[in-house]
Amino acid sequence: MHLDVLDLRRFYYRSALGRAAQRVIRDELVRIWPEAKGQTVAGYGFAVPLLRPYLPDARRVIGLMPGPQGVMPWPAGEKNVSVLCDDTHWPLPTGMVDKLVVMHGLETSDHPAGVLSECHRVLGPGGSAVFIVPNRAGMWARSDRTPFGFGRPYLTGQLDDQLRAHGFMVRHATAALYQPPSQRALWRKTAAFLERAGHKIPWLAGGGVLIVEAGKSHAPMPGGGTAVRIKRPQRVHDHQPAPA
Repeated sequence: MHLDVLDLRRFYYRSALGRAAQRVIRDELVRIWPEAKGQTVAGYGFAVPLLRPYLPDARRVIGLMPGPQGVMPWPAGEKNVSVLCDDTHWPLPTGMVDKLVVMHGLETSDHPAGVLSECHRVLGPGGSAVFIVPNRAGMWARSDRTPFGFGRPYLTGQLDDQLRAHGFMVRHATAALYQPPSQRALWRKTAAFLERAGHKIPWLAGGGVLIVEAGKSHAPMPGGGTAVRIKRPQRVHDHQPAPA
């Protein structure tokens, strides 16, 4: 079940922990995609906190927010680019998107297969998608004080299998949010150190989120469409005139 957009906005924009999480995840995204000049960038779920670095140079930036979550205008003080949509029917043409970010959109959806099918459909040739999901092995998935404590957490292998089943090939995978999901001043002061230590020794403590970049590899597996059975197939020679 999707979280409420007001709760997500309050966490990411009005709490010290949420702003720290936003900064850490956005920095990882920018390491993967340093720029998007002249490209179409879209975010699904509640991905807009991560898209601001691409606003100046991208051809188009779009924030897709699922109906059960609700929508908010974004970016603040500028022309709105966010839109309300259905989980499995996005108002985008096929192959339109060059870069797609999914955060708080896959693990909270009642139709994850449909979400991945739409991701595959809207992504253009050579495009890539980044999926940000709670890490089942991390601390953040075990706490309901943050949005990553809701929905279905993943292990790397589970997410990889699900992406491959829907026509994606994983290009890069990492983790982030090695700091505890706590508002206490001590943890806020040591957050940067813990992030650096976590990247150097990732097995010591699992990161709170998995960040996986994937590209299209082939058509998604059947199951998303409607099968049509032809009762009486037409054969090529059925109506050929008989030779004299």
